[in-house]
Amino acid sequence: MSNVLVLVEQAGGKPKKASLPGITFGQHVAAKTGGALHLCVIGGSDAKAAASALGTYGAAKVYVIEGPAFEHAVVEAWTSALAAAAKACGATVIGAATSSTTKDVMPRLSGRLDAAMASDVLEVIDGSTFKRPMWAGNVVAHVQLGTPVKLCTVRATEFAAPAPKGGSSPVESLSVDPGTVKTQFVSFKEVKSERPDVTTADIVVSGGRGVKGAEGFKVIEQLADSLGAGVGATRAVCDAGWVPNDLQIGQTGKIVAPNLYVAVGISGAIQHLAGMKGSKTIVAINKDTEAPIFTVADYGLVADLFQVVPELIKGIKAVKG
Repeated sequence: MSNVLVLVEQAGGKPKKASLPGITFGQHVAAKTGGALHLCVIGGSDAKAAASALGTYGAAKVYVIEGPAFEHAVVEAWTSALAAAAKACGATVIGAATSSTTKDVMPRLSGRLDAAMASDVLEVIDGSTFKRPMWAGNVVAHVQLGTPVKLCTVRATEFAAPAPKGGSSPVESLSVDPGTVKTQFVSFKEVKSERPDVTTADIVVSGGRGVKGAEGFKVIEQLADSLGAGVGATRAVCDAGWVPNDLQIGQTGKIVAPNLYVAVGISGAIQHLAGMKGSKTIVAINKDTEAPIFTVADYGLVADLFQVVPELIKGIKAVKG
């Protein structure tokens, strides 16, 4: 029997929506192995409220580790916390949805536990074998982890959010000594936006180098606002400083899979395609007929974006009244 532990991130006393697919991964592993699913929430004084909110997902227990040392995702402290939770439940598989935090914590935990790790898992084959992408998603590998304890980060776009199962899982507080923490939290500069988060939005509109500059990117934002969509950008646009880095979609940015992805002025470099080609419907607008983005697009329009996007916005507004 192999118990499973899943780290669920929280903010403001609520589980992060982008973190919930990790629970589905845990349910799949538990079903394959016959083990029990356990969840873990780490944070400050609001962590217990988030842990209580996870009680309907069928976990045998939800562990909460809270205190000033864990309020911010300082990797040394969080690694100690997650290791303690894994020991408490006898977990042999530890998972979490891929995020900037788990990309930092999970490899460190892997080293501490001498455990093999698979990143960006797409599918659970059995309790030790998983599918994961390689070469910017052009190859999907079956990876078998041979160590007693196994770690996985999970591509959230490949696992549906878990459905509540009813009941209420018990919540247990763990007292954890974070040990010597050499990293000091200084500040967190949050990028605030009234637009939907691209990782959870139903519609995402992204702009590439075809917008020609920060001023040209405004047409992308206007199209997104007319659709009630999240806004994304390619790495080239972010590196040029036209938009904040937080908007980057791609292999080294955010991975998205909305119901509708609108790529405007994006050529379709492999790095960008790796971050969005799982979208349900892809619409591409580009004046280059040979742009690689058209190879993955469901609908393509060969045209100058500065001519057609304003007309498209007018049409959307007219339909909406």
